[in-house]
Amino acid sequence: MAALRKEGFVGSSFYFVRDNKVAAREFYGLADAGRGVPVDEETIYHWASVTKTFTGIAIMQLRDRGLLKLDDPVVKYVPELRAAHDPFGDVSEITIRHLMSHSAGFRNPTWIWRDDAKDWQPFEPPGWSQLVAMMPYTEVLFKPGSRFSYSNPGVIYLGRIIETLSHDDYEVYIDKNIFKPLEMHRSYFDATPYHLLKHRSHSYYVRDGVRSEARFDADTGVTVSNGGLNAPLPDMVRYVNFLLGDPSKQTVYDGVLKRSSLEEMWRPQLVAADDFTQGWMRAETSAGLSFFVDDIEGRRYVGHNGDQNGFKVYLSLSPATHTASLLTFNTETRPTVNGTENLLAPESKIALSVLNLFRSIPARRVP
Repeated sequence: MAALRKEGFVGSSFYFVRDNKVAAREFYGLADAGRGVPVDEETIYHWASVTKTFTGIAIMQLRDRGLLKLDDPVVKYVPELRAAHDPFGDVSEITIRHLMSHSAGFRNPTWIWRDDAKDWQPFEPPGWSQLVAMMPYTEVLFKPGSRFSYSNPGVIYLGRIIETLSHDDYEVYIDKNIFKPLEMHRSYFDATPYHLLKHRSHSYYVRDGVRSEARFDADTGVTVSNGGLNAPLPDMVRYVNFLLGDPSKQTVYDGVLKRSSLEEMWRPQLVAADDFTQGWMRAETSAGLSFFVDDIEGRRYVGHNGDQNGFKVYLSLSPATHTASLLTFNTETRPTVNGTENLLAPESKIALSVLNLFRSIPARRVP
């Protein structure tokens, strides 16, 4: 708590899950500094790029239903992408697997022409037509599959595939196929429903000791599939319990996604190398399929971090010990950057101290 106060964090939550039960939880500070609303278990955080794990699960659902293959060319489902410039070959060589592992060669930013000083501009591109208009100016930066480079547009294309094959809006598809079966009844995308507004956390930036408030309830527009999720911690506990598995609920969980497909997502595809923003933030951290993977001391750790609009969030799993942690901040004290300097951010230091809790837990005995 002292570290949070020292660095100027407004609010934070932490849950530790073991054997599908909440073993520990902590709340700190305020969800709304202006009105003095404290953080509690009903506080709704923005989960930013943790959304990408839901997108990946949706893709695997469609794969398991026979509607796509992971090594299908993306242009089969997103023909507009043929307009992109690929100096390393043909755009048709980029596959769904490349998008899920951030190895397609697309840039990271979505809204490359946005001026943050102008509030009248949209937070993210509001519609698909804006992205289509940018495609002739989109260049593939390296040979697909040759290396890792985190890409938000790549996950938007996954969202487009989900909509094309399911004939549902992305938000509707996730609600029907993940939220409802997992009983995540207070989870949603973008604009907060009126009855939940009192629980929605505000978000903040702290720079040189000065705090400013971020845009409230920002609309992620067409980028919803890479960062639009909002949810309270108890709903996210239901999600990590699904990821960990539970014999008493496995029939329901397998109805969402079978265990073998989940574990397929957790197989390393390539090393994330100099990224240092995901997982345990190591040079050896690997990209799986819509998750990040760390193999440390003979154990595999799986997760995804998120950073957007003043929120920083961390979802981490240890399948061997059947444990998970959820850590959220509604305050950004330092911008996330690719490189070892990201380890110096107070949020990163706290997140890594939480991850070290996993090391002291013995592996779970399998009957």
